[in-house]
Amino acid sequence: MKNILLVDDHSIVREGLRNLIALETDLQVTAEASSGAEAIRLVREQSFDAMVLDISMPDKNGVDTLHDLKHVAPELPVLVLSGYSEDQYALNLMRNGCKGYLSKNADADEIIRAIRTVASGKRYISAELAELMSNELSRPTEKQLHEMLSDREFQVFVKLASGQTPTAIAEELFISIKTVSTYRSRILEKMVMKSNADLTYYAIKYGLLN
Repeated sequence: MKNILLVDDHSIVREGLRNLIALETDLQVTAEASSGAEAIRLVREQSFDAMVLDISMPDKNGVDTLHDLKHVAPELPVLVLSGYSEDQYALNLMRNGCKGYLSKNADADEIIRAIRTVASGKRYISAELAELMSNELSRPTEKQLHEMLSDREFQVFVKLASGQTPTAIAEELFISIKTVSTYRSRILEKMVMKSNADLTYYAIKYGLLN
C-alpha cells in the first residue's frame, strides 16, 4: 500500500482526490495539507511514498514547496496536479525535481495512473508533456524565456512578477535583499527585460500568475 500526501488549498479538490484514491486497493491518502508550509511540516513528521501537489496556494506556493523539498525530503516523488496547463509550468518543474505534471483537467483514470507511477519511483509523462519535451528537443533554440531560468531564478521571477517586494521575497526565502537583487539582475538579463513591470506583463501573457 502506497501512502499519499495531498497538498491543495481547496478542500473540495482534496476531497475529490481522496475519494478517487479510496477506490484503489494499492493507494491510500494518509495525510492532507492546505498549504506548502503545512506540507513541509508533515513531510518532516511522517513518511510518504508520494506527494500530489498544487501550484497555486497561499503561504507557500507549489514552486517554493518543491524547492524546499529538495532539502527536506529529496527522495520523495512529487506529482504536480495543477490548474495550469502543461505548457505553462511543466518543463520548469520537471527539470527541478517533480516526477510528473498533470493538468486538473485530466480524467480520473489518468490521475490515478500518474499517482501510481510516481509512487513507484518512476516519472509520469503525459501525452501533452511528451509533446512539449519532443518539441524542446527538436527546437532547442525556441524555448520560452522563463524556461531558461534556473530553479531559484524561476522561483524569484514568479514572486517579482506577482508584485512582491525584494524585502518580502528575502524574508520568505531566508536570503538577503542583496541576493534577491542579484537574482533579479540575472533574471532581467536572461529574459532581456528592463523592469519588474516587464516581468509582470510577461507572466500574465503566458498565464504564470493567478
